[in-house]
Amino acid sequence: MKHPAIQLVILLFITFYSTAQTQKKSTMAKMPSVKIISAVDIEEEIDGQPARVSTVELILQPKEESQPHRHPGPVYGYILEGIYEFKVEGQPLRKLQSGDTFYEPLMALHEVGSNPSGNSITRVLAIVTHPRSAKNLVILEKPIEVAE
Repeated sequence: MKHPAIQLVILLFITFYSTAQTQKKSTMAKMPSVKIISAVDIEEEIDGQPARVSTVELILQPKEESQPHRHPGPVYGYILEGIYEFKVEGQPLRKLQSGDTFYEPLMALHEVGSNPSGNSITRVLAIVTHPRSAKNLVILEKPIEVAE
């Protein structure tokens, strides 16, 4: 080609795009496994809406972590196995072990949820009380965009 600057721009774009795709796949592959065990409609209401209680099992592989997120209702959790690093906005980071429990208020930012172990899984049982109309039990926090 006659224009080396255009070649450089194309090469940089391809490199950037490939790196972004690899990071996206890597992030997606590291997301914890979530299994819905049950969902039961209840008489209570959440924000004036008919409610449901969903019980889920969260399985984190060694060094896995969840992205910052919120839940459409309060969450009560119980550590079934392993170690779970846990932080909700306004609270200190906690390192929980089998038998420990935690609570997340309605729509609180769950900043840290990770398995710090390099060789064993972590299993968490979570009970989420939420509006029956909720489409998702996990609402990912959008990344903050930095202006250049």
